[in-house]
Amino acid sequence: MAKKLVGSAKAARRKRRKKKQVAMGRVKEFTYRGHTPEELQSMSLEEFAKLLPSRQRRTLKRGWDEERMKTVRKIMNSDGKKVVRTHRRDLIIIPQFIGKRVSVHNGKEFVEFEIKPEMIGHYLGEFALTRKEVKHSGPGVGATRSSRFVPLK
Repeated sequence: MAKKLVGSAKAARRKRRKKKQVAMGRVKEFTYRGHTPEELQSMSLEEFAKLLPSRQRRTLKRGWDEERMKTVRKIMNSDGKKVVRTHRRDLIIIPQFIGKRVSVHNGKEFVEFEIKPEMIGHYLGEFALTRKEVKHSGPGVGATRSSRFVPLK
């Protein structure tokens, strides 16, 4: 019996290439604009700001107000297990936040996540989505007249 193909041939080649790299021990390490997370953490905030895109760079150059600074200190001083809850969706993720657990309000509830190196330079709000994916159910009560006669089973 023939094996059923799932996905494209390109995806299969990519998967084989990735397995080969893992087997050879050449797993790509994360870098942000050529710097490892350890190098980024040792940088000052001014040096790190030069690596960011213009909007984030200008925000850091302008400085944080006292309320944002309070949140930044709270996140930096927490250990990796304790969750810091915040409404500050516009806070830029800096390298010192890596490994910390944060819970950000999305307008209805708090969405909890751990900050990973790939999140550097993004805003906290980008990881707490404010809209849900639409999931439609089958036709039934309240449906249009034309779909009333569609069998439910």
